[in-house]
Amino acid sequence: MAAPPDNDVLWARALHVTHNGSPALTGVSIGVREGEILAVGGPRGSGKTTLLQCLSGQLLAEQGEVWFNSAPVHTMSPMKRERLRRDRFGWIDPAPVLVPELTAWENAALLLMLRGVSRRRAKTAALEWLDRLDVGGCARKRPYALLQSERQRVAIARALAPAPSVIFADEPTAPLHRADRAQVLRTLTAAARSHGITVVLATHDADTAALADRTVSLLDGRRVNTVHLPPAAEPPEPDVPTGPAETEGRAACSLSA
Repeated sequence: MAAPPDNDVLWARALHVTHNGSPALTGVSIGVREGEILAVGGPRGSGKTTLLQCLSGQLLAEQGEVWFNSAPVHTMSPMKRERLRRDRFGWIDPAPVLVPELTAWENAALLLMLRGVSRRRAKTAALEWLDRLDVGGCARKRPYALLQSERQRVAIARALAPAPSVIFADEPTAPLHRADRAQVLRTLTAAARSHGITVVLATHDADTAALADRTVSLLDGRRVNTVHLPPAAEPPEPDVPTGPAETEGRAACSLSA
């Protein structure tokens, strides 16, 4: 069992996962450098979410290894993996999952309070991120009173507030209108760079992937190289006769008519 490279905060080797007998990941290996924003691209069903779940310790691969800061995640006990996810990782789902009984700021502060941070400090951090994501005015509202896009911003604030080592973002702007996606992604990437947070971002959207430092692509559970094909050449236009020959042809048509 080989340890990962020193400059990789996350490292996985030869991951194999099946879902209901069908391969979800087939021999995928990947390294993520500290502070890097890495996009995992590919169409729906290509294995992006499964890869993020393996890297974050939510899912144990049937074969293969996952390392975080030289610690073998694949051999950790369930309790240690749960502690790792709580203390070092953040997660953003495609659809916001909030606690309905809590206000927006309480949801955003939840992970901090679970770590033992005082309510006052947790609230201050939560409100700061809600403001940066343009939902500060919703801080006292409960999820049922928020729009879907506002709930997703609260979920993103919750992931950012504890300043985790790694954020796993699974299609984080899926519920947002296109006009809102760029602003939210800029906030997420700027926060990651300023706080030294590593981001692993699953997306099928090329514009979203363009904001990352690097992109790896999956197809049918395997890593693939992205091939950029040249544009198809337009067929040549048929020659159109000109001059006397064209005049003679038109005259012949007239006579035959």
